[in-house]
Amino acid sequence: MRSRSIFIAPALLAASLAGCATPASRISDAKAVYDSYPPEVQQKIAAGEVAVGFTPEQARMALGDPSRKYTRTTTSGTAEIWGYNRAGPVYSFALGSGFGLGSSGFGSVGLNTGTADDDVQEKMRLVFEGGKLTALERAIK
Repeated sequence: MRSRSIFIAPALLAASLAGCATPASRISDAKAVYDSYPPEVQQKIAAGEVAVGFTPEQARMALGDPSRKYTRTTTSGTAEIWGYNRAGPVYSFALGSGFGLGSSGFGSVGLNTGTADDDVQEKMRLVFEGGKLTALERAIK
């Protein structure tokens, strides 16, 4: 069993690092496009920030791909909403035991693991209408 854990740990580490792209790496991947933006937009993107008026391309360069996408339809039209989760997954772990006096006379032990609901993890939403960021919603801590 020990030899198996030697291979599992590096695989988990590699999987967790795969999603760790930074604004700098995204800028590097699209340097010519980044260079075409005004200096104030470049500064925000490099800092991993967005502002009202950003295009989806600029927001993606600053923040990466969203965790979830939604659409909102109102009398004013349809908006595209991008949701971003907090950094890293949130895990829970519980262990319980019990003993009952029944015909079998056996006790029981239970183990439960899970992850937090996506709505609990979401830290930010971007609202795009007409190809521009029109609203930025942040979770209150």
